[in-house]
Amino acid sequence: MKAARLVILSIALAAGGVAAFLAGRPEPQPQTKVEPQKVATVDVLVAKTDIDLGKTITAADMAWQPWPADVAAGSFIRRSEHARALDTLAGSIARAPFVAGEPIREAKLVKAKGSGYMAAILPSGMRAVSIGVSPETAASGFILPNDRVDVILTKRDREAEKATGTEVHTSDTILTDIRVLAIDQQVEEKNGQKVVVGKTATLELTPGQVETIELARQTGALTLALRSITDVGKSKPTPDTDTEKSKNESVNVVRFGVSTAVTPR
Repeated sequence: MKAARLVILSIALAAGGVAAFLAGRPEPQPQTKVEPQKVATVDVLVAKTDIDLGKTITAADMAWQPWPADVAAGSFIRRSEHARALDTLAGSIARAPFVAGEPIREAKLVKAKGSGYMAAILPSGMRAVSIGVSPETAASGFILPNDRVDVILTKRDREAEKATGTEVHTSDTILTDIRVLAIDQQVEEKNGQKVVVGKTATLELTPGQVETIELARQTGALTLALRSITDVGKSKPTPDTDTEKSKNESVNVVRFGVSTAVTPR
């Protein structure tokens, strides 16, 4: 009996210890579900598709898209402020290209009011002048609107020919870093394949540069040299004063291998 009592006492003590341990454990805290923080948005007008320079925009080219309110610039068009923007902006002309998803900004649009897109996108004080080009004189058709080019004049030097008795041609860069506004492109068949060839290039020029290019057009052939996009703005602008223009009109005469700058009188 004594041994049985000891067994029962041991069991009781063990059970009490387990009960005390369980009673001392903290109750598990209920898990709190963290709700994701909601970001305030506004409906902003964006380009639904890519929009090229000079394109007349339609309502189908634009769409409303939610945009984080804290990063929406003041120039963005908000639906809460311009509910009828799709209708009011339709017919505008893009003064700069848009990519799909880019917010539409009125600063990059202009109402042509029937005057045509060229007059609409031309900056104040600038002139648009068109010159005839061919694949040989326009980088084989790789020049596109908004590219930058140099204009090169190639002509015969009659004075040098009189001195040398042979045909002499000179070539000079008369305008640098000129923006191309448009290329009149037509599809032609060449060697059995359809290719796109520009026939006319329209350049953005100052009034003084217009005079320079018109004089050059009468004296020789004009060639467009395409500039790298990384070189835009790095060249010294073509002078626009009468004094500086007279310097640019000098030509290089090569006699017996020696190059000499001559200014026509």
